[in-house]
Amino acid sequence: MTNWQVGQEHVMEITGLSHEATGVGRIDGRVVFVPETIPGDRALVRLVHLKKSLGFGEMVDLLRESPQRKERSCPHALTCGGCQLQHMDYAAQLSWKRQQVVSAMERIGGLNVEVLPVLGMEKPYCYRNKAQLPLGEVQGELVMGFFRKGSHDIVDLESCEIQHPLLTRLALVLKRTLKELEVEPYDEINHVGLLRHAVLRVSFSEETLMLVLVTRTAHFPARTELIHRLTQEVPELVSVAHNVNPGVTNVILGPQTRVVWGEPYLMDSIGHVQYAISPGSFFQVNPKQTKVLYDLVREKMQLDGGETLFDLYCGAGTIGLYLASQVKAVLGVETFARAVHDARYNARLNRIQNAQFYQGKAEDVLPKLLRLHGPIDGVILDPPRKGCERSLLETLIEAEIPAIVYVSCNPATLARDLARLASGGYTVGHVQPVDMFPWTRHVECVALITRL
Repeated sequence: MTNWQVGQEHVMEITGLSHEATGVGRIDGRVVFVPETIPGDRALVRLVHLKKSLGFGEMVDLLRESPQRKERSCPHALTCGGCQLQHMDYAAQLSWKRQQVVSAMERIGGLNVEVLPVLGMEKPYCYRNKAQLPLGEVQGELVMGFFRKGSHDIVDLESCEIQHPLLTRLALVLKRTLKELEVEPYDEINHVGLLRHAVLRVSFSEETLMLVLVTRTAHFPARTELIHRLTQEVPELVSVAHNVNPGVTNVILGPQTRVVWGEPYLMDSIGHVQYAISPGSFFQVNPKQTKVLYDLVREKMQLDGGETLFDLYCGAGTIGLYLASQVKAVLGVETFARAVHDARYNARLNRIQNAQFYQGKAEDVLPKLLRLHGPIDGVILDPPRKGCERSLLETLIEAEIPAIVYVSCNPATLARDLARLASGGYTVGHVQPVDMFPWTRHVECVALITRL
């Protein structure tokens, strides 16, 4: 048995990837996780942290490259925490993501369901419509970019291959202008300074920009001059909002947001529906794949025009409004008041009269809506990463909803919730993964659940 000590170096064959996209191999039967490696690599690895039966290593030398390995083209790939798979061939990523979903269904859900090949992108670059950039100071110099892997150290932004080019352009102009105006960045250790984050959004259909400036205090003396310079240099910028976040917290946005220049909304379209996006709205970050996703939901619902649908965790009403023209009625439920306001505004914007939206927790509002509206033909579930509340799933089971389409960004909680529904008299059809986030470890899924 090999000695198991920090600092030792071993030659390892990388045979798998963890769910966080870290390479996995074995040394004398013990599992070792090695960042920046992928299956098929042979590497010289130094042990850096050990437990009784598993360890963590760092790659000292790559002795043999995996056939799935590719050259990183992003200058920040080794430091930025945004992409975990820049060094892996795209087709191999899709295959691995499918296997992650298969594993979750079997291991967490105890389900034997068909998982289809992942629907990838023809051109998996420049797809993000939103960037949330922290600001700080390094050796007296303002920096703005992304957090380094596993830390809160900021990697200064030069370029980004996965976000829309207009976002990068605005970010670089913003950073230079902040330096010129000597705006003080936030220091999260000592909780001093002014500017905490810059949140940038772009409309793919209109090619316009929105900027949200997040400050520690409401007082922002350089704001007017900053906006003047930005709008002169970046004419695509149509809206600037100011958010105040005084808390000692990792949460980006504080409770107060006000549009201080330009339009109250950023306008974008998915297919035939136009959406007004407010500064705090949730909107899928990959508009091209969002249309693929929403078309999948429509296809799985097998609509004939006479259905009444519930859209739970509806956000700004994006999925429900996309389907509204093909059903009798859509009833959306969302926790956040601002999102409900945006959903109602989007319905008026598109002259959709058969969609209604309610504020509250889905598990609380759903029983009332069932009493009010009677039989429901189908439910769309699109919860956050933590999945659905158990009480909501039990309500759906008790109501004997005939068809449920579940949209999930987390295969683990999807598998858990599908197992709960299956134990309550539902059958799970195949699961269709969609690659909403190329070069990262994340994958979206759509599943159809029908009443037996």
